[in-house]
Amino acid sequence: MLSDTELESYFKAHELGAKARDIILNIRSSDPSRRVKSGTQNVACRYPSQKMGFIIQAESHTNELAAVYQWEHEDAVHEFYDQPPRIKLDYRKESGRRVSILHTPDFFLLAEGFTGWVECKTEEHLQKLSESQPERYCRNENGEWSCPPGEAYAAKYGLAYKLRSSAENDWTLIRNLIFLSDYLD
Repeated sequence: MLSDTELESYFKAHELGAKARDIILNIRSSDPSRRVKSGTQNVACRYPSQKMGFIIQAESHTNELAAVYQWEHEDAVHEFYDQPPRIKLDYRKESGRRVSILHTPDFFLLAEGFTGWVECKTEEHLQKLSESQPERYCRNENGEWSCPPGEAYAAKYGLAYKLRSSAENDWTLIRNLIFLSDYLD
């Protein structure tokens, strides 16, 4: 984790304003907003993060935990928090009806080149969601998954929002990180 001095340097280097700083300080000082639970489609797990110095929750071994393994050993990722406080997503459905929902993203990251919320979904689930909720889940002009309401919310504070697909998982790297975790720690 970043020290107070390192955090202040991070704020300055990433030109984060007062509102973004307040959000980050709140996330850093808060417990996860909810406990993850197992369901028919997932298995909740807890990862003892050396980088963070506490337990990180994940709701799936094959997607969220894979991201946690990568972030744990990625030098560009300084801090990551599970289940940050809920954020409000506002958007219009295809019918034109305005919708506002409270959404708990999976993670919040402080990294080089990215400061913001991350929502992890499997590629298959994102494809289904893009059909049923195209205003919330779509591909951007670069072909990457996008959540326009999440990105709009984050942009108000000079932060970012990212949908992370399971297609981004490099399983060779993840298996090697798991195998070498005792040595790397």
